[in-house]
Amino acid sequence: MSDETNVQESESTSLEATGARDVGELQDTVDDLMVHLHEAKSVPLSGNVLVDRDQFLGMLERLRADLPDELRAARWMVREREAFIQRTNEKAREIVDRAREEADQLVSDSNITKEAVEEANILVRRAEGDARRMRLETEDEIEKKLQDIEGLLSRLLSEVQAARSELHQARPKAPDVPV
Repeated sequence: MSDETNVQESESTSLEATGARDVGELQDTVDDLMVHLHEAKSVPLSGNVLVDRDQFLGMLERLRADLPDELRAARWMVREREAFIQRTNEKAREIVDRAREEADQLVSDSNITKEAVEEANILVRRAEGDARRMRLETEDEIEKKLQDIEGLLSRLLSEVQAARSELHQARPKAPDVPV
């Protein structure tokens, strides 16, 4: 391993310890991965290359560790959204099941059969309405959160694209220095 690689690893380790990674540094890690692949030795008679697995995996692990907390939060929010929708659907099913049980019980009573049917229908409609309302409110809230995350990801993508564009722009010629 070269001295330059050792210096890069010690710098990235100190940056990881402080948690001060930014989009530019993430882009640098991606660029390092690309350079590593481009410089890898080719396997004869194929388009494949030989890559130092440990070094490449180390770079990928650093990249994953340095991803913004917002991406982890987005993944967490999606899982929470799915769990919330599942809980909401379970509650709705419980409400509907309870309403049906109550309706069956009321129907079995011969004195108030007609009232029981009406009351059961009301309970079922109310339960279905409550379940629908809860589901719509949940979807609205999740949609708002996902829009926020989408905006953040769009901003991050714009910053990455701007950094790449800046990186690939032709550099001006150094001024002639009189000797």
